Order: sequence, then C-alpha cells, then structure tokens
Amino acid sequence: MNITQPDPVRLEIFKNLYQFIAEQMGIVLQNTAASVNIKERLDFSCAIFDSSGLLVANAPHIPVHLGSMSESVRCLIKQQGNSIEPGNIYLSNNPYNGGTHLPDVTAIAPVFDADNRHIIFYVASRGHQADIGGITPGSMPPHSTNVVEEGILFDNFLLVERGYFQENQVRELLLNHIYPARNPDGNIADFKAQIAANERGIQELKRMVDRYGLETVQAYMKFVQNNAEEAVRRAIDVLKDGSFTYQMDNGAKIQVKVTINRKSRSAKIDFTGTSEQLKNNFNAPQAVTQAAVLYVFRTLVSDNIPLNAGCLNPLEIIVPQGCMLNPTYPAAVVAGNVETSQTIVDALYGALGVMAASQGTMNNFTFGNAQYQYYETICGGSGAGIDFDGTDAVQTHMTNSRLTDPEVLETRYPILLESFSLRVDSAGKGKHSGGNGVVRRIKFLSPMTANILSGHRVIPPFGLNGGEPGKVGKNWIERGNGSQENLYSTATVEMQPGDVFVIETPGGGGFGNKE
Repeated sequence: MNITQPDPVRLEIFKNLYQFIAEQMGIVLQNTAASVNIKERLDFSCAIFDSSGLLVANAPHIPVHLGSMSESVRCLIKQQGNSIEPGNIYLSNNPYNGGTHLPDVTAIAPVFDADNRHIIFYVASRGHQADIGGITPGSMPPHSTNVVEEGILFDNFLLVERGYFQENQVRELLLNHIYPARNPDGNIADFKAQIAANERGIQELKRMVDRYGLETVQAYMKFVQNNAEEAVRRAIDVLKDGSFTYQMDNGAKIQVKVTINRKSRSAKIDFTGTSEQLKNNFNAPQAVTQAAVLYVFRTLVSDNIPLNAGCLNPLEIIVPQGCMLNPTYPAAVVAGNVETSQTIVDALYGALGVMAASQGTMNNFTFGNAQYQYYETICGGSGAGIDFDGTDAVQTHMTNSRLTDPEVLETRYPILLESFSLRVDSAGKGKHSGGNGVVRRIKFLSPMTANILSGHRVIPPFGLNGGEPGKVGKNWIERGNGSQENLYSTATVEMQPGDVFVIETPGGGGFGNKE
C-alpha cells in the first residue's frame, strides 16, 4: 500500500474506522456505567490519540470534552514520560492540566506495540461524575471561590498499575478530602466502566494494526489530521475580520477579535480585553477556551471530518494569562466549563457575523443529600443564522447530553417531574427566528439541597443583523405553603417536601430584520 500520499477512498475508510473505535468505546461506557449521569444522560466522551497525544478522532459526544481532552493526554506524557508502562491507566480532572472542571474525570490509557516496548497510540474516556465532593451535593457549587471547594482533584493518578486496579488507593483519595465524595462506590463503579471503555479502544486499535500494519495506521492518522486542517483552511478562506464583546450576568465580559490572514489561510483569535480572573467560579481553564474555539471553526466546515488536532493548525489563539479564560491556580472553574464556554462560542459567532446567540447557558441543575446526588443540564433555544431558523428545546454548542427519562428520574430519586414543556414566544424574532426555550418543574418529595448554576437571567441572548434578542431565563421556587421565591442566575436552596423548583430557559436570538 502506498502511504506517502493518501488514497481518497482509503482516507474515508480509515477516518470512519477511527471514529468507529471511539463510538465503540462510548457504547461500552454507557452499557457498563452505574450512574444516571453517564448511562442515561450520556454525559461522557471517548476519543483516540496518536503517540504524541494529538487528537485523531472522536465519537459525536460532548464538544467541551472533545476539544480539551488532548491537553490532558499531553500533560500526562509530559509529566510521566518514560514511566508509563503497559497496563497502566491514569485518572485526571486537573483543570490546570488540560481538564475542564472537577466533575469531568478522564481515564487515559497508552496503547503499546506488540513487543510492549513503544507507545503507539493513546485512548481516553471522560465522564461527568454526579458527585466528586465539594461544598454542595452534585459538585456544581454556585458560589465556590476556589477549586478546593469544588471537589477532589486527580492529577494523573495511577488508577490501574500494570493491569491491577488500585481500588483502595482511589477510595482513600475520594474520602480523604476536606470535602469528600458523597458516593465513592458510585465513583468507583463508573471508573471501572471507563477502564472497560479504554480496553475496548485498545483492543480495536491493535486489531486494526494487525490487519493493516502499524505504519499504515499511523500514516492515515496523520492524513486524517491533514485533511481536517485543509477543511478548516477552506472555511477560513471565506471569513472576514470581526470583533465582539459579550457581557455575562455577573458583569464579566468576553472580548474577542478575529483576524484573517489571506496569505497563510489562517485566523488569529485574540481574547485580549476579556475580564481579569474572577473571584467567583466562572473562570474557564485555557483548555476549555481552546475547545470552544475549536468547536466554532469545526462547525463552519461543511465537509464530514472528525474533530481532531488538524483543525487547530490554522488557528492562533491568544488568551492573556490571568484573565478569566486562562486563570491561575487555585481559581474556581466549575461554571467556566459549562457557562463561560457557551459565552465564548456565542461571542465568536457574533464576531464572525454568522449566527445569533443561542440560550448561552447549560442551566446546570443539581440536587442531593447524603444519599442522593443528581445533575442535569436543560435545553433551550438555539440562535438563528444567515439562512436558517433556530431550533426549539435543544442542547446547544458545548453540551450534547440528554435529559434523564422521567420514569428513570422518578424511580431513582424522590422527586416528581410535574411538567416539561415548550416556553412559547421566548425566541427572538427576525428574518430567521431563534428557537424557544423550555419550562421544567420538579417537585421534591424529600428534603434536599438544590443548586442552579445558569446564565442569561439578566443579559438576553443577542440577535444579529437586526434580529431581536431571545428572552432571558428565570429561576424560582414555589413553596408548599403557596409562597414564591425568585432566584438569581446562581443559587443554593434548601428544598422541603412539596416544594417545586421551576426553571424557564432562554430563547435563541433572531437573525436579520423581519421586514
């Protein structure tokens, strides 16, 4: 087989084979996980990487995971180097080493050659733990001020050593913390599922090498990355310079300037002018910022390519150290991954002039106590674009998870889903209208602590080119005694039996003047 230049047919075959492996990993993870968050909500991602830790292919899972996982793998290579041995699997959620926020825990495994002498690939699976410790159940505290308050940090912890699962050590780490994990058995069960997913990836890659040969498999990994790079350059060819400033409910702002270089067919994305590091938890680790940029430019590509390292090559990303998109330890970051990432995406679309703002929030809702811990993100309206309307009731941009089926939710937790409906007339109007948000009402049957971590309750999702903004969201409590308590974008509330937590999610912005 000629491997100095890619054969177009074989390029398509290998691209799909790499994606297939990541998809198989995801199927194993879903089937073997214990938690509702991974098994039902599908809040996980799987991917394969080359020997240097660069992303080759992923399954269509969670964008904020996929665009940042490579940083976790490369940090492992940098830290551990030659000490990585066959049968080892490492656990990492360090936001300052390629992680997103502490609940997103990544299991990373090397793939060795037939002689167990050289690492030829890496596989990784990232799953959102419903609780990883911290000051509130669900590990999404609305008011954390440092990363310690957000839970337990794994920094390339050796989860499996030469094939032996280190259960005692990981349990000790989960419990030996100022704010320990509330369900270590559940954590360990999901870690085992991630190990199984990684093992499937390892076996499939080895099977691929046996069939096609190592040199060919590695060559086509590079070809797939090169193909993705060229696809992004073609998208850049038709873009124009632009800038945008987008304010958040807490007063922080994302400022971005995009400069197109026609000669090099590249783009500079400069976040200079963005707010400094915050005292709250809306700081986004640099890996999250990179993931948001990567997502935007991937969506501008019409070709069917996997999200991979090649997409980044035409992009120069400037993020000043110490700003809220590149914070320093021990800054709190739990909302940066789920909320600020959405603001980055919308600001970039605004700068490029291609799409109005979507709901711009994941509407992160958690509740729990010592026995129960639950987390969900809630859909809303997507923004309209140059030639399309927004979509009602959909997860947008950096998240791609499901809502738990009502039957499962009400069986596993002492709550009642009173209603889940479309929020009519919440979309921004325009030549192309945005999508509508939703209304979700959850009634509590036992005492629990509930938390909401959301955005666009003050600042509406913007319309573009004369389009109207979407409506802001709302959060409130209806107490069992008939009283009502209105809540801000972020809040922690003690719920009693009979209390109802109500969330109205924002609509997407419209695009173009309706007339």
